[in-house]
Amino acid sequence: MGTRAWALLLVLCGTIFLEGIDVAMLAVAIPSIRSDLDLPTDTAAWVMSAYVLGYAGFTLLGGRAADLLGRRRMFLTWLTVFLAFSGLGGFATEGWTLIVARFVTGVSAAFMTPAALSLITTSYEEGEQRNKALLVFAGTAAGGFSLGLVIGGLLTQLGWRWVFFAPVLLAAALLVAAIRLIPAQPRAGEPGNEKSPGRPRRRTEGFDILGAGTAAAAMLLAAYAVIRLEHGLDGWQLTAGAAVAATTLLVVFVAVERRTPTPLVRLGILRTGSVVRADLGALLFVGAFFGFQFVLTLYLQELRGWSSLQTAIALVVLGCDAILAPTLTPRLVTRFGHAKVILGGFVLAVVAYGLFLPVGMDWSYAAMFPTLIIAGTAFALAYGPLTIAATDGVVESEQGLASGLLHTATQFGSAIGISAVTAVYGLVSSGASAGSDPDATLSAFRAALIVPVAMVTLGALLSSFGLRSRTKPPTAGGKPTAPANTTAAATTAATTSTTAATTTATAVAAAATTTAAIPAGPAAPANPTRQIPS
Repeated sequence: MGTRAWALLLVLCGTIFLEGIDVAMLAVAIPSIRSDLDLPTDTAAWVMSAYVLGYAGFTLLGGRAADLLGRRRMFLTWLTVFLAFSGLGGFATEGWTLIVARFVTGVSAAFMTPAALSLITTSYEEGEQRNKALLVFAGTAAGGFSLGLVIGGLLTQLGWRWVFFAPVLLAAALLVAAIRLIPAQPRAGEPGNEKSPGRPRRRTEGFDILGAGTAAAAMLLAAYAVIRLEHGLDGWQLTAGAAVAATTLLVVFVAVERRTPTPLVRLGILRTGSVVRADLGALLFVGAFFGFQFVLTLYLQELRGWSSLQTAIALVVLGCDAILAPTLTPRLVTRFGHAKVILGGFVLAVVAYGLFLPVGMDWSYAAMFPTLIIAGTAFALAYGPLTIAATDGVVESEQGLASGLLHTATQFGSAIGISAVTAVYGLVSSGASAGSDPDATLSAFRAALIVPVAMVTLGALLSSFGLRSRTKPPTAGGKPTAPANTTAAATTAATTSTTAATTTATAVAAAATTTAAIPAGPAAPANPTRQIPS
């Protein structure tokens, strides 16, 4: 690649790095923010959950918007929004300001991330050049979150506001460079862009406003209902109401998509078995992964008394997927096929989480290390090929849509996994003095660990069906087409670790939300707001 191509890649990599460290640093800083602003538990929880709601609620729309409205436009617009509202958070003196800032930051990430990824797949020639670009992008994405844990701990020592201001400085530099380096996109069908959707033609391409509105509202309500699961039966009417409203809006959305000539989501894509199976598998795998991380974080900080920085450094080993995803996984996929590698990742996850079930009160880090390294390896093996399956056979004009569906599944997976382990912890510790009795707390943690084991076991059963399935020819509007995104397995696997890194950041936000909310229960750990999975 030439100098300009490398410069463009650096900008796009910088964006995904920015998104990763932003959430990681904030998760580390939450205890200091809560103490300095004297925030109540519920407000501290919403500072984190607002990001999850914004990201999960608009990911599907963000992926499709990149296809229809132009990738450069979406990237620059939402990077600007990200910059502005990150700065707003740094100047906040009230909890509501932080909540608004984090919600809009989550929305901007939901639009910015798929735009950045699709800019790579359309800016670099398919083959060796694109493979190299995706490998660099993937490594940067995964490394951004892991480094953010440590950087966040250091910046918090200087003052928690730097956790907001540091991303502003980085975003501003990236924005200036992006304006110069990202080329303008010709409209669909114009010379130089015959096969790429580019920007939609104004006379022939409409935008499904009603579908976009109902989809965003349904996803927001669904995400809210999932987050509220952590409260168990407390306020169940509100949880049930949100779930019913989300279901109703989803029904309305389907009806709208069936009738509109230019649907936001072509429903036929959901009839592709590999896509649906991969999305469900990703939901289960990611939910188990971050549910486990959340329980482990509570164990280390609340029961063992480790600091946030100590915990972050200890869990960095889980970030081994940043190395394995672009190196080992492509070779395995090439040799064995993605279905077998997915199943292998699920089986490794079952082993990893199962090894931690008998965790003791005084386990050394050496005793925990096998679980951590196996869990990180399992993530590298399973998530990459799951993304291959989720995008395999999807035409180029719907790659943003397929990415949005996968991102939506992973966002909900992380929220469901963390809420489920929290609910089990609360049920087991209810009526017992888990907050003051270490043995009762440990028993509650062990019970909660059953959730990730069950989720990956179910995922392994689901993924086993992929061994016998055959990939059907991709379709667009019901007509067979040739696969438009058939880059080598190494390319797709590298791309998947990018998605994994973004998911990691969002799942950590959900974990922080749950941690802050735990004190509402009668048997909560003593220091509720500390957290940090890697």
